[in-house]
Amino acid sequence: MRSRLLAGVPALLLLASLSACGDDDKKSATDDSPTTEGTSSAPTEAATTETTAAPDASGGTQCDFVETGDAARDVEPPAATSTFTGQVPAVIKTSVGDLKLTLDADKAPCTVASFASLAEQGYYDNSSCHRQGNDPGFEFLQCGDPYFDPKADQPDPKTGSSSPGYTIPDEVDGTETYPAGTLAMANTGAPNSGGGQFFIVFGDSQFPPSYTVWGKLDAASLATLTKATASGNDGFWAQSGGGRPNTPVTFTGVEIG
Repeated sequence: MRSRLLAGVPALLLLASLSACGDDDKKSATDDSPTTEGTSSAPTEAATTETTAAPDASGGTQCDFVETGDAARDVEPPAATSTFTGQVPAVIKTSVGDLKLTLDADKAPCTVASFASLAEQGYYDNSSCHRQGNDPGFEFLQCGDPYFDPKADQPDPKTGSSSPGYTIPDEVDGTETYPAGTLAMANTGAPNSGGGQFFIVFGDSQFPPSYTVWGKLDAASLATLTKATASGNDGFWAQSGGGRPNTPVTFTGVEIG
């Protein structure tokens, strides 16, 4: 699996492009939008406007997790039926403080099930967010890539391309918006191409409705993240927008429920 962000990036980043949104005096999403796989074509809104998860007769939701065999860490895919419903509390413990989340399992049961499964298996432990965008209208922190080492002068060539070894179904309906505090899945621009990478929006952002929204931060956690991201980024991913966070955000653990 490749990385889900923007067009025009070096091959080592493997970041996909986003289509422009807004009028001419607004910044194009191809300047700094979050993705996770290396395709060069910009995703269209039509590519990911139907939810592919389906209700199961047993009361759960049937999820089409497709194994790809290229896991960044040795983990198993979740069960094919998600039993998550409602608003699920979670905490990501990080180097800048705890981030308290509410996961929306009614809107995105498969995404929540995947995140919970990966968290339980330690997939996110000691991983660091590898990309930060600070431009107004596109303010995000992209996380969930075990390949990234914030202490390295040069990132692992696989940075931005990580996968848990399977893809997850899109859970979008075309009405998605991305206000500050939103949790959304990265993707390649192709349908149903999400995996382990996701982005946290820390300023109201103008991404097209192509990214599964699966939860939000509480107000205190958003303030914590806003403070951490105020130091900006190093511009390393300049060709696609943004860079490595100047203040590293490293996950030390994830608690669900």
